[in-house]
Amino acid sequence: MVPYPSMLDVPYELVEHVSWLIHARRRELKSPWRRLGCFKQALLALSHLRKNETFAQVGAGFGVSESTAWRYVDETLEILASWAPGLREALVGLGEGDFVIVDGTLIPTDRIAVDEPYYSQKHKQHGMNVQVIARPDGTPLWFSRALPGRTHDLTAARAHGIVQACLTRQILVLTDRAYQGAGATVLTPYYRHRELPEHYQRFNRVHARLRAPGERAFAQLKSWRILRRARCSTNRISRIAQAVHTLLICGYSG
Repeated sequence: MVPYPSMLDVPYELVEHVSWLIHARRRELKSPWRRLGCFKQALLALSHLRKNETFAQVGAGFGVSESTAWRYVDETLEILASWAPGLREALVGLGEGDFVIVDGTLIPTDRIAVDEPYYSQKHKQHGMNVQVIARPDGTPLWFSRALPGRTHDLTAARAHGIVQACLTRQILVLTDRAYQGAGATVLTPYYRHRELPEHYQRFNRVHARLRAPGERAFAQLKSWRILRRARCSTNRISRIAQAVHTLLICGYSG
């Protein structure tokens, strides 16, 4: 394997911020010396997340072994994920009169045909279901842990406590038809829109316009190519999504 010079399309300030978080963790563990410094470890981890390169590839680029690259990335993911907000924290400041957008996406994975729980009939591929709560402008407030791709969006939203949390705070929730029947504060479009009265069709158009920015949250998430097709264990996807959310909070949306 031959290393070569390359560019990473993230701001220098983001790499520097992540390196300071790594530095703080090393001081906490009283482990200041490593093969790579904090900045290079941050750069290695961000390269893996941003480009979805294998550990062998990023390891060769930074002059470390595949196993060392894995440990560096795993440690960085743990640090970043610990800074991601929880559901209650994400909804702080929101209450009656506010509204959010809730939607789900599939993180594609490399699974074999027998892994039925991970196969999404909707998307016709294997993956993991991740839910998002977004502001009206599409800014992500919270990403859920990943569930098997077969999980229905409404089932996932209930399992994560999204429906109950928004109901308790009387926050209006805009969703697609998959969430029909979720609760009193959840608004979904009407079915059979071509056969509906004009005022119902008008409601659907306004609903779609208000909900459309929610897609930006997933666009930002998947600008990190590791979440376009994850090659890792399904158990790591939740941590990766949380780590990427922390990076988005740091000010970089892709």
